[in-house]
Amino acid sequence: MTDQAAAHPLFTGRERELRALREDIDRAGLHTLSGRPLPHSRVLLVAGAPGSGRTALAGEFVRRIADRYPGGLFRTRLTDPGSRAVPAERAARDLLAALGAAPVPAAGADEDDVTEAFRAALAARGKALLLLDDVADSEQLLDLLPESRDCLVVAVAAGPLTGVPDVRPCTLGGLDRAAAVELLAHRAGAAPRVTVDPRSAEALAEACGDLPAALLLMGGWLGARPKLSVIDATKQLARTEAPEEGPGSGPLGRAFRLVYGSLAPSPARMLRLLALAPAGYADPHTASALAGCSVAVAHAALDEFVRLGLLRSAGEGRYAVPSCLDPLLRTELDAEERPAEVLLARARMLERTVRRLQACRAVCEPPGSEARKRLTGMPRTLRFDRPAEARAWLEARRPALLAAVRMAVSESEGELDTLARRLISALARAFEAHRDPEEAAPELYQLHELVLRVAERGGLHRERAAALLNLGDLDARTDRLRGALVRYRTALDAARAGEDQQAAARALESLGGTHAELEDWARAADWYARALTLRLTVGGRPDQEAAARLHGRLGAVHTYAGRWGDALRSWRAAAAAFRRLGDAGSHARALAEVARVQEYADRPHDSLRSCLQALEAAQEAGDDRLCAALRLRVADASERVGDLRGARVHRAAADRLLAAAERREST
Repeated sequence: MTDQAAAHPLFTGRERELRALREDIDRAGLHTLSGRPLPHSRVLLVAGAPGSGRTALAGEFVRRIADRYPGGLFRTRLTDPGSRAVPAERAARDLLAALGAAPVPAAGADEDDVTEAFRAALAARGKALLLLDDVADSEQLLDLLPESRDCLVVAVAAGPLTGVPDVRPCTLGGLDRAAAVELLAHRAGAAPRVTVDPRSAEALAEACGDLPAALLLMGGWLGARPKLSVIDATKQLARTEAPEEGPGSGPLGRAFRLVYGSLAPSPARMLRLLALAPAGYADPHTASALAGCSVAVAHAALDEFVRLGLLRSAGEGRYAVPSCLDPLLRTELDAEERPAEVLLARARMLERTVRRLQACRAVCEPPGSEARKRLTGMPRTLRFDRPAEARAWLEARRPALLAAVRMAVSESEGELDTLARRLISALARAFEAHRDPEEAAPELYQLHELVLRVAERGGLHRERAAALLNLGDLDARTDRLRGALVRYRTALDAARAGEDQQAAARALESLGGTHAELEDWARAADWYARALTLRLTVGGRPDQEAAARLHGRLGAVHTYAGRWGDALRSWRAAAAAFRRLGDAGSHARALAEVARVQEYADRPHDSLRSCLQALEAAQEAGDDRLCAALRLRVADASERVGDLRGARVHRAAADRLLAAAERREST
């Protein structure tokens, strides 16, 4: 049997179910017959126990009808490994990313806003298909249900979703016997054992409950044992013990225990540790870190697990744990591994992920930088050769990377908090290196919220202040200014508790900026003044750059408020600070603002004098465009004092400077 056959199992049988689902698309529902058609998309439900092939049937069905829905097919899974329901906001964002919809709701937006944006984006596609796998409850589905009747939703769940109106489930049991034998023969490989002994093959299929997942396991197990007869396989399966109820019971549990029990100790340990793989996805690096073996050994083991039906290939070097086997692996993990060993395996996996993320970011740094030097010192298997390769890796593994962060924060009870903070920092930097700020904002918002959770749990005031400041910045960037004010005030309290003067100064300045955005000039000036005082005293030595910037912001606030005297003092202080720093361009701009305030205060001669001083500073800076702008300002000021000849001279000089600048830029 080829690897390709193992990766893509044969779909067989289920023709009656497929026909019923196709007919159900056009069948009028009860609400339509009563004259009250539903205001949302039609929902088809595929229901069945784990291992019944419900996801495979739904996938085959949407593949066959895809040509009827030119708007495209979009799919997501609504239950994480460990039976944790996926929040609607996360599922909607993942689907929006697949849709390529714009504009995407801002980072930190309410769940209702995100789901509404998804429903609207899908409805705009016209006739589109939405496949929702592993739906945990009706509410999950309703949150994502498009309002367009042109779309079709195919849901997969364990049982009926009674909260969704007008849904008739297509309930699955086992395959018909002929299809079960065909699947078994396909998985068992080229040996004619199944075809020459059809009675024994039927007995084995019956012992598997005709369940596709159990048949895949037994077929893969038989394929690895070419000398074993089908009847002997049936006897061994019958002798395999399984619990009477719960995970591991029934034919699927027996088939899993037989195949798992046939593994050598090292591969068996690796397999059960894959229950820790974030989002149920692993690659050779993840598996080698969990098991503590080489990448090559892990790669070979993963391929063998695919051949045995214990994993499925997910493309791009990734492997997925089938959702029906996840609880069985977790049962084995709890029974065989001590908590300390599980914690150590998690730590190894997270540490490996941190190093991969560091390599992902470093490949974007300039040649010769410290990050690139560290990259060349990493093992070859961890490195990336090109930024495009690193970005493709990051995007393909984004859900698993975010799941790894959530796992590190929530499941380790604080024991991996230091590693969790390193992982969050590495992931945030990788997103910033490979994505535009707006594109990265939703993931960064999640990461900062997780940092805040870790900091609050550990009483880490400085980390808490930093996370709150970052969240406040993202809130302010998306016009949630009142929420940003709350974040900044809380960050200020945390910074003071942690005696972090730098963070406190940043919080004070951010509070001033947010009040300025709200046009509350008095409060903005008050917070800016407090930030300035702190910047001038922090650490016993003033921060001249921050002081110059804050003088300028105070000047702008006083100017908007019409307090000309305060504005002049602040802008003059900013000009003096920039002159001390040797920043001629900023010095010129500050002097230009002095001239503007003097103009507003009806002091034209003073304004002209300040404009000339600003022009002199701009000439020192060598900025022709700034000089041209200031020449025009001088011309206006000259006209106000009656010097029309001087105004013409300065305007002509401005035109020459602009023409020269444009010629240089065009060449």
